[in-house]
Amino acid sequence: MSRIALAAVAAVCLVVVESHQAEAQQPPTPGGNVTADEASVLPPVVVQSPTEPLGQRAKPKASSQNVKAASGTAKENTIDAGEGSAAGASPTGSTSGSGGPAIGVFTLGQIDMIGGSTVTNEAMWTFNKNSLDQAVNLLPGVSSSNSGGSRNEKDIFVRGFNRYQVPLSIDGVRVYLPADNRLDFSRFLTPDLAEVQVAKGYVSVLNGPGGEGGAINLVSRKPTKEIELEGRTGLVTDGDLSSLNSWNAYAYAGTRQKSYYAQVSGNIVDQDHFNLSHDFTPANSSTLGYNQGVAAGFPYQRSGDRDNSDFRDWRINAKVGITPNATDEYSINYTNQQGEKGAPLSTERQIVQGYFNGNTVRYWDWPQWDTSSLSWLSKTKLGDASYIKTNAFYNTFQNSISFYPNATYTNQFTDSPYDDYSYGGFVEMGTDLIPMNTLKGAIHFRRDFHNEQSINYKYVPTYSVSLDPAKRQSEETWSFALENTFHATRSLDIVTGASYDTNQVLYANGGTDKPDVDAWNWQAAAIYSYSDSGKVHADVSSRTRFPTLFERYSTRFGSKTANPDIAPERATNYEIGISDNVLRNVHVSSAIFYANIDDSIQSAFSGGANSKNSIIGFNADGYNYGFELSADWDVMSGLRLGGNYTYLERHLDFNSATLAPGSTTPEYNSVAATQLEGTPRHKALIYLAWKATDRLTLTPSVELATDRTALVTSCASTLVNTTGAVNATGNCGKTSGYTGKPNYVDLGAYALVNFQAEYAFTEGTTIAIGAMNLLDENYSLADGFPEPGRQLFANVRARF
Repeated sequence: MSRIALAAVAAVCLVVVESHQAEAQQPPTPGGNVTADEASVLPPVVVQSPTEPLGQRAKPKASSQNVKAASGTAKENTIDAGEGSAAGASPTGSTSGSGGPAIGVFTLGQIDMIGGSTVTNEAMWTFNKNSLDQAVNLLPGVSSSNSGGSRNEKDIFVRGFNRYQVPLSIDGVRVYLPADNRLDFSRFLTPDLAEVQVAKGYVSVLNGPGGEGGAINLVSRKPTKEIELEGRTGLVTDGDLSSLNSWNAYAYAGTRQKSYYAQVSGNIVDQDHFNLSHDFTPANSSTLGYNQGVAAGFPYQRSGDRDNSDFRDWRINAKVGITPNATDEYSINYTNQQGEKGAPLSTERQIVQGYFNGNTVRYWDWPQWDTSSLSWLSKTKLGDASYIKTNAFYNTFQNSISFYPNATYTNQFTDSPYDDYSYGGFVEMGTDLIPMNTLKGAIHFRRDFHNEQSINYKYVPTYSVSLDPAKRQSEETWSFALENTFHATRSLDIVTGASYDTNQVLYANGGTDKPDVDAWNWQAAAIYSYSDSGKVHADVSSRTRFPTLFERYSTRFGSKTANPDIAPERATNYEIGISDNVLRNVHVSSAIFYANIDDSIQSAFSGGANSKNSIIGFNADGYNYGFELSADWDVMSGLRLGGNYTYLERHLDFNSATLAPGSTTPEYNSVAATQLEGTPRHKALIYLAWKATDRLTLTPSVELATDRTALVTSCASTLVNTTGAVNATGNCGKTSGYTGKPNYVDLGAYALVNFQAEYAFTEGTTIAIGAMNLLDENYSLADGFPEPGRQLFANVRARF
């Protein structure tokens, strides 16, 4: 049966079920104004601002209409100003921390979650987290990492699963880069968000394909008042106040009327550079390969400002919605974000994957990193017992890299632009079969298109421009999902779900090898509420991720053999957890998790650093496991202490990995020597918030992490040959140490002391000043790529 026929049959079955159940006159299901927290049988762990209410969100104002949420308990539904609020009355009496009116949440854009974590808009303001990678680092079980090298990207790990295994969405619409999905999470700004949802391990099948290890959803704001305005501006300087590193601004306007709402917002961040720690030591004669590098003209990093660390990002977000009654909502949404960025060079000269196109050092920058999304979202009540949600979207991604022959970044010899787009949508329907049961079904569809054509420039004997042959690829993905919640008793909920996903390569640049694969996914959870505030839960979720076009077809500039038929990967996640309020002023939650991983898609380096076929693609089995703990304590009126801790272990059996047929013994040996990178074993956040006066709040915090493993990419790499071409030896002048296998270093341990002092001039107007990395710690998350030293900031916010 074709996918279209299967979709039609599934849709007819859902409609028949909905039509039948609509006659049962059950209490209505939640409308668009019920938050995901209220609808979930297991609300997430919420990282809040210390000025927000402990362990809860602001509650909607009471109305005469009650609706039945997925948990089987009555929830209030309203269109008053308090609905969907992301912040509420704080322990010190403020309506939304010290920032004035509450932030409205675009509930139609939230994803279904069982547990997980959420970070609020107010928390991102208080802890000065202006990009997604910074914001989620506040959460237990989540850490950010630097890819290092010429791509200059920030990745996010959720319990050890990276950007390939953890889908990103904006208002529930998947953000997917058709070529390779190598998202740079630092490009996504946070001031215009109401919250960031992070599902961990258990990702509802209703949310669509992927979700092997988690999911991240950026939820935008929604107006709550007839006239709603906000403005922000800020700046960041180095720790000595001697230079301006960056500035930012944000503006928002919205209106909420009886039967409709509208809003528009704009965000911008412009960074000229960031400063290094005063403890950073530039390369010198003791650095391996330094003298040879000087002779070759390699520009080693000096102390002070980080070279090529500039970027500029801006985003606009607009939506118009119709709310004809208390349960139905129809919304058109548009997001456009554009960016450009430099790519800092290694401070010790990157040899492994540090060269490109023969003997040229990777002098790269990114003049374009743009993505946009136009989407339709709706939710409609059917009868008294059912609902239907619909979505349709059209996304674009324009990306361009410029390759230069010299450290002055002039006379580029190639531009490599991508012109990609995707379209698709979903239909979700839900009904209460019996008073104790809720059944939901969803159909997701997405078609992705990748287009690229490099532009080449020549300057001798005369200037000329030529085009490489165009490359085109496309694929199509479907998902058919069912989820059932059985409210066994007033205290026990049991959730089960299953989905059938398919992925087909439609066009592979004229090639004939076009995989067509499918997979079944399943999950189950049990949640027991032993008191009004206490819950224990256990869940399991087994999800598959299909390979990207990049993993199937890329040759990595001739360094890798394409493998279109590489196997999909699967993870089965298990979790046991508990959450409760203790002594009324302490909120605690914890979880133990384990993930069994099959056919994880990996790559390893082998042979010469940049030689032909020096990258090997393969599948490997393994596991992740760990523990999370979060606690917040209102010590007394105006004083709160809190934080979270994560322990994480990751393992892949590289010795038993599956390589392509015909692989050589040296390649197997290189794979066996590979290690997992990017995550610390221990990670923690500790904060203290003291309301010193009615207007002044002081918030010191400490972010802690132990070492993480990183691939050695400098001249010290055992992949760097002692003889051969420049791109293999890097002019390192090595006479020994070559093994043809990768070697690694432990780095990245840090204890970052941060501080913010916030003063409220009025209920809605505040100023915040503070410092990040106050002790000026020198640390790196990738070999040869140090992070910022001490930085000072000042921000002003006004809400009306």
